Amino acid sequence: MELVIGLLIGSALAVAAWIYGNKKGEATGRASATDESAARYAAMKIELDKTLEDAQVKARAIVTEAKDEAIKLRDGADKDIKERRNEISREEDRQAKRRNEALAERERLDQLQKRLSQRQAQIERQGVEIEKLLKDRTTALEKAAAMTRDEARQELLRTVRDETRSDMARVIREAEAEVKEVADQRARKIIIETMQRVATDTVAERTVSTVELPNEEVKGRIIGRNGRNVQSFEQAAGVDVIVDDSPETVTVSCFDPVRREIARRALETLVRDGRIHPQRIEKSLEDARRDVERIIWEEGERAAVEAGVNNLPNEVIRTLGRLRFRTSYGQNQLYHSVETARLAGLLASEFKADIKVAKMGGLLHDIGKALDRENEGTHVQLGVELLKRFNLPAKVIHTVEAHHHDIPQETLEAVIVEIADAVSGSRPGARRETLDAYVKRVRQLEDIARTFQGVQEVYAVQAGREVRIIVKPERVDDLRSIEISREVAKKIEETMQYPGQIKVTVVRETRAVEYAK
Repeated sequence: MELVIGLLIGSALAVAAWIYGNKKGEATGRASATDESAARYAAMKIELDKTLEDAQVKARAIVTEAKDEAIKLRDGADKDIKERRNEISREEDRQAKRRNEALAERERLDQLQKRLSQRQAQIERQGVEIEKLLKDRTTALEKAAAMTRDEARQELLRTVRDETRSDMARVIREAEAEVKEVADQRARKIIIETMQRVATDTVAERTVSTVELPNEEVKGRIIGRNGRNVQSFEQAAGVDVIVDDSPETVTVSCFDPVRREIARRALETLVRDGRIHPQRIEKSLEDARRDVERIIWEEGERAAVEAGVNNLPNEVIRTLGRLRFRTSYGQNQLYHSVETARLAGLLASEFKADIKVAKMGGLLHDIGKALDRENEGTHVQLGVELLKRFNLPAKVIHTVEAHHHDIPQETLEAVIVEIADAVSGSRPGARRETLDAYVKRVRQLEDIARTFQGVQEVYAVQAGREVRIIVKPERVDDLRSIEISREVAKKIEETMQYPGQIKVTVVRETRAVEYAK
């Protein structure tokens, strides 16, 4: 700091000397030029003296200001050092407190461990004593009865057998009825749990057969002069193009879903390109066919992987992928086949059946629906013919042929595939559960839970398969939480209709909050 002050003083004096030298040189030059400027030279000298005096005053002011600034900086540094020392001291106090708490906790744990060891040793001693007492009592009873324990057991069994022989038939009938009832309940439980484990979305897809137009003028280009473009498109694609009064929309109609998809893609390409004429139509259709064929192959492979079915022939995979564009009652057939395969696999694992046969049968049970638009016969017949052509296992072909009882079911896997097909097609949401009905069911679940005292928040999660209830901990204890879960479940059973089961979870949480200052 003193060095800075010295530099400032030196700089000020140097400036003043420079000014003085310049003025003095100028004044001397002028004085030597003429005697008439002597008076002027005297005045200039006075001015130079005054300037030098002002410079010295400014230099002293700068020095004074620099000293004040240095004092302020030194005071600020001293204050920061003092605060840092105080902070370090407080941190050392906190660390010492934590160390003391840790030592106390360790000592408490050591004492608890010691008490537990003593309690365990006491329990072991009591166990030895109890075993000894039981042995002594058994020996005393054998002496009193004049027979061993095994002899007494045999005698008791003979007596009971003689007394209950007349009731044997009644016991057998009751046991059979009980076993049948338990088996029915177990079967229903297995099916319900299997449905819940699959957890397939309830949204059904439909094949789109409309093409959105950017404006109404495009309809004229699609039709063409004297209908030339639309006629060429219909003949080349094998579909009907409906151009009606629907605003900015054209409908593609065809009984074959794959052909309709090719036409839709080609028409969308033509609309985006803007060039619509017979030559361009043929090229767009050819490109769309290649795209759809690629999608069919990819979808078939994806379905096989998701279902866990391997080593299918390429033609079977390609035919399976065609189901991507086939729907039944709004349910996509490819997704239905994958879901059926997964359900069949889970059911087969529960019933100890052949999982591979069940999965493959479930995946391929409706493969004939990809062929029934182009060939005569039911989808079962067409599917069986296709699978026989590629030498698939006989058990798999039997599951496909018997899933609609076209032939009697001879294997457990065939029954499982039929059940999985029925569950996938008939479960709520598989074939258009409306959004309004779904929202109404979820709201009803939440409203039922809110009617109980002490409930703070209610959330229906997992598509309405679980209700989570958050209660107020100061008003509801742990025992009451259990009662609320049972009462809510009972009220749901009495007032609602729903697929599967609904889990009721009651959450009671107590929080302790503290702030370290």
